[in-house]
Amino acid sequence: QVQLVESGGGSVQPGGSLRLSCTASYSSPYMGWFRQVPGKEREGVAAINSIGQPKYSDSVKGRFTISQDKAKSTLFLQMNSLKPEDTAMYYCAAASGTAIFRRSLVPDDYYYWGQGTQVTVSS
Repeated sequence: QVQLVESGGGSVQPGGSLRLSCTASYSSPYMGWFRQVPGKEREGVAAINSIGQPKYSDSVKGRFTISQDKAKSTLFLQMNSLKPEDTAMYYCAAASGTAIFRRSLVPDDYYYWGQGTQVTVSS
């Protein structure tokens, strides 16, 4: 059973920073971070392939950084200059298969999902 466990969420004031972590029990060809607020579709935030190439949504580009420690099967999301509109449940996701160069922000391209960690940005 593949498990993804997120941590690092919390409450922060606008302009603050948080670092999310995701520990995986599976070595995936590519992984991503997604977020969702009630009543809206899940949104791709950042993705990274097996050789460390990132991809970001326009809404977080320049503020968020995705990285990974392949040896420890851990995915990170450094979030800086946080805004109230970044408030959401954040999910880690891992793909199956062998597309090691792929970077996708599309939820349907992922097979395994974590339970989510809440990020709240508010003054």
